[in-house]
Amino acid sequence: MKAKIIGVGSCVPSRVVTNNDLAKSVDTSDEWIKTRTGICERRISDEDTSTSDLALGACKKALAAAKFPAENLDLIVVGTTSPDTLFPSVSCILQYKLGATKAAAFDVSAACSGFNFALTIGSSFIENKTYKNVLVVGADTLTKYLDWTDRGTCVLFGDGAGAVVLTASENEAGILASWLKAEGSLGYHLIMPGGGSRDPEQKHGRFIRMDGKEVFKFAVRALEESIVGSLKLANLKIEDVDLFIPHQANIRIVNYTIKKMGLSKEKVYVNLHKYGNTSAASIPLALDEALADGKIKKGDIIVLSGFGAGLTCGANVIKWGG
Repeated sequence: MKAKIIGVGSCVPSRVVTNNDLAKSVDTSDEWIKTRTGICERRISDEDTSTSDLALGACKKALAAAKFPAENLDLIVVGTTSPDTLFPSVSCILQYKLGATKAAAFDVSAACSGFNFALTIGSSFIENKTYKNVLVVGADTLTKYLDWTDRGTCVLFGDGAGAVVLTASENEAGILASWLKAEGSLGYHLIMPGGGSRDPEQKHGRFIRMDGKEVFKFAVRALEESIVGSLKLANLKIEDVDLFIPHQANIRIVNYTIKKMGLSKEKVYVNLHKYGNTSAASIPLALDEALADGKIKKGDIIVLSGFGAGLTCGANVIKWGG
């Protein structure tokens, strides 16, 4: 039994903020940002838009693409680190708003790797025959947690959501392998110190703090390790892959990995120039656009690889069912 993707959807805020817009309020420039990150613009949600709002839009599109009624869902898994509230979870909010009354629901916290972790969990429930139909979501609004005077972080992130509908399938298409890892000893390199039980009053600030150099070193190592590890589990080789969709964080990380692993740029999908780092939404958002752009066809082997705070990383190998 495999978990097959039968619908994909995504949603981003309407507000576009360019590099030149940011240069008006922080010491940076379009050239500086593009050279160091590859990002040209990002989408930023307004104060009335929460993570669940974007997730709901992505879920409705994914369910429509799958022609699948929400009331038939057995499980909803959401990867996010920017929930509307500490509780209830984003997944429970979605369960109510979608009318998925019989679905179990929970969130997964793995930051930018969140979708990889959620997809692995959702597919595992299908493979072991616990559930048949699962909605997997990656959604974040990390721009609400940025220090807009810190050019090392505020230029990187954008908001968004992506979702896929999984269903049980006995044919050869579906999730072929998943590989997950965490390195908690490195977690202090990327942290949001305030707001949790250690600092509920946010005395230490609620903004994202990142050691860019250390995260870069982890990211390039994690991308390669997760790709190689997941392909080994799937009994496949690099040359068997038709499309790689990495976490859309920084073009230098992507290009470094492409060069080191000898990958063809034509086989690596990138859209970070339009959205920046949308955290858990990054990979499903890129998957949705790659599908719309005609980059994916039936029978293709696709590798989704992410890395994020924790520090965490993960990858999923998929044979596309069409």
